[in-house]
Amino acid sequence: MKKYGFLKVAAAVPISSVANVEHNVNEIKKLVNKACLEGASLVVFPELSITSYTCGDLFLNSSILNKAFMALKNLVEFTSGKNIAVVVGLPLAYENKIYNTAAFLFEGKIKGIIPKTFIPNYSEFYEQRWFESGAKIKDKTIEVSDENVPFGTNIVFRDNSFKDFTIGLEICEDLWVPIPPSSYSTQNGATVVCNLSASNILTGKNDYRKLIVSSQSAKSVSAYIYANTGFGESTTDVVFDGASMIYENGVKLSENNRFEKDGVLVSAIVDIHKLVAEREKMNSFQFNYTGDNFKIIPFELKENIFEFTRYYEQHPFVPSNNIKLNERCEEIFNIQSNALLKRLYSAGNPKAVIGLSGGLDSTLALLVTIKAFDMAKRDRKDIIAVTMPGFGTTSKTYNLVLKLVSSLGVTFKEYDIKDISTIMLNKIGHDESLHDITYENVQARARTYILMTEANLSGGIVIGTGDLSEIALGWSTYNGDHISMYNVNSSIPKTLVRSLIRWASTLFDINERKIFDEILNMPVSPELLPPVNGEISQKTEDVLGPYELHDFFLYHFIRYGFSAGKLIYIAQKTFKDVYDEDFVEKIYRSFIKRFMRSQWKRDCVPGGPKVGSIDLSPRGSWRMPADINDDDFNNFQE
Repeated sequence: MKKYGFLKVAAAVPISSVANVEHNVNEIKKLVNKACLEGASLVVFPELSITSYTCGDLFLNSSILNKAFMALKNLVEFTSGKNIAVVVGLPLAYENKIYNTAAFLFEGKIKGIIPKTFIPNYSEFYEQRWFESGAKIKDKTIEVSDENVPFGTNIVFRDNSFKDFTIGLEICEDLWVPIPPSSYSTQNGATVVCNLSASNILTGKNDYRKLIVSSQSAKSVSAYIYANTGFGESTTDVVFDGASMIYENGVKLSENNRFEKDGVLVSAIVDIHKLVAEREKMNSFQFNYTGDNFKIIPFELKENIFEFTRYYEQHPFVPSNNIKLNERCEEIFNIQSNALLKRLYSAGNPKAVIGLSGGLDSTLALLVTIKAFDMAKRDRKDIIAVTMPGFGTTSKTYNLVLKLVSSLGVTFKEYDIKDISTIMLNKIGHDESLHDITYENVQARARTYILMTEANLSGGIVIGTGDLSEIALGWSTYNGDHISMYNVNSSIPKTLVRSLIRWASTLFDINERKIFDEILNMPVSPELLPPVNGEISQKTEDVLGPYELHDFFLYHFIRYGFSAGKLIYIAQKTFKDVYDEDFVEKIYRSFIKRFMRSQWKRDCVPGGPKVGSIDLSPRGSWRMPADINDDDFNNFQE
């Protein structure tokens, strides 16, 4: 899994016993063994997990300190021969002071010890009674079993076999301050942050706790493992719920049920390559960084085997939660319509000319245009909806257009393109019975020619309808549907179009919504080939393959720059109950071939509003050479 950037990590919540070091170490060992069985490469335990957090003044007792130190050495021996990094917490005496520390153990060695920086001393916390801040501890060593172990706050741990897997540590309160230590460790290469915590529970605190873990994970573009102590701690003053969680770049991967009475392991598969890709894209991530130089401590993990359970949305552009989907659709629709409104203002408030086919894309573009005109309090009659029946137009789509325009109150014009297409085919000596690319493109260019001429005639601009997925795949006719004066759909993927129409239809009355429902049930088709028995004979997905696969590949290819092998792998896992593995790989090969060969079309697309992080505008979003040949893009097939 390392070759794809995947590693399994875990937060452990043992059942502690106050000041009972032997018991606590045994509980730690149980959960380390469980983490090993699950294939985890890293397991993190709570703050002061060797002694328990609620020892109070017993931390000042030399017996507790000595037992904790001996227990640490015991755990070090226990890790020998285990292919897992273990992070535990303990009190540690150093130069006449006691520090609250996190020890990083691997393969029978203490690789380093990090002291807690921020020692809380407010409300129910009074840690300064026992512990010293580790803020000034840098580049020190501490002797353990005749070895000098690195000790300080400026340490990260790096896997030599996978150098992007670099780990930073911080302890509880360190996270709650304005600039946590992990802000510095991540800028010094840490992609994974471990927080050993003893955070008591109060009403409403857990939501806030998750908020700051999510926020720090997002700001530091890291995987954040938060291990919190739970049942077994003293309840003299406070109660601990054991709430532990793993976030990645602000997104929750897993969390446990709180208030468990047994030891719990919270695990997740993190994507290190995804984090690195995000950082490489953000030139502000390390801008003007003036923090300490960190010491990099190496270790080397072997490959671990684990079940791949990481979840990916089949439709990454379409939220699966209906509430979020509606919110997303409303926002996107507002972006589209406001962008068009500004373009109309800038152009002197021309009329809008739009080719209406009865299909999804042109319907969405029409709805956006209507919204823009309504906001401007302009007469909908200034929207000219043009239908242009061709050789492949069916009576079903034609009648849908008629119902749509009569219901929405826009101006309607009809221009049959069969005659002009026939003239052109005859002009170049093409047999009209040969239904090839020339036959199709003659019709597509005829439609654009008519729309542009109509715009000249009526004093309007042509509104484009082509969507993001078509732009990605080059599924348009150059100088045909490829061209318009402003394309409101340029950033809308095909898998989102239906959701946007469905949401926008709620702005209209029930009779109009019935028409939209009919359109939503139509297959995607350019309708350029003659119908068969009155039905659409040319279905786009029969030629290209499922748009849901193309959009999945598009999202992860553009957003994270995933390799071909990784894209195919995660798609096969995500769609395992829908398509077989060979089919998924076949569609990826088709996707990347079409994408790489279509930049010359994207280089001269009309302007349009960017609505999300995935956009292919050559001006503001995606730049690549158009002259990539097959040998060049073979690099993106592996």
